Amino acid sequence: MYNPSAMPRLRSSSLLISQPFLGDPNFERTVVLICRHDEQDGTFGLVLNRPSSLCLGDVLELPEGTPEVLARQPLLLGGPVQPDTLHYLHQRPDIPEAVPLGQDVYWGGDFHVLVGLLLSGDMQPEAVRFYAGYSGWTAGQLATEVGENVWIVHPDAAGKVFTLDNDAFWQAILREKGGRFRALSNYPLDPRLN
Repeated sequence: MYNPSAMPRLRSSSLLISQPFLGDPNFERTVVLICRHDEQDGTFGLVLNRPSSLCLGDVLELPEGTPEVLARQPLLLGGPVQPDTLHYLHQRPDIPEAVPLGQDVYWGGDFHVLVGLLLSGDMQPEAVRFYAGYSGWTAGQLATEVGENVWIVHPDAAGKVFTLDNDAFWQAILREKGGRFRALSNYPLDPRLN
């Protein structure tokens, strides 16, 4: 039975870990970082472990002389909403308008400053992750999904963005949580094949 008082508190910097058999191809075996959560306006998040075949140079016109390492920066799929928008997470508190998410992780900020830091070498490419699109929930929608056990909430875990490998993120974060979550990390994609 849905019990809102027993639910983990949703807030920015929490990770949402999808249950093994979610059934939604947009979120199957994903980990989402909540960047903004508001009881009135809903929730904005970025899927952390959904790769695409695109690189930053495929979607942006970068300045002449841009280092290849920057142009080849992977573009991840942040979610199914507005896939033609670009979002980014980074580790630079000095980028104007960046939103702190905790544990030295920041969301957005002045894109020109970010690119300038990357081009000058003052920021390493591995200190930023780029995402096309985002994940969004209307007011109350995410709380309902959490109450229905669609998501496992891992509070105050923004720092995991830069410590875990994208390809194995879902499995690694469940293993790290331990206990029954460790068992979930081993569920096969198709249990009929087990």
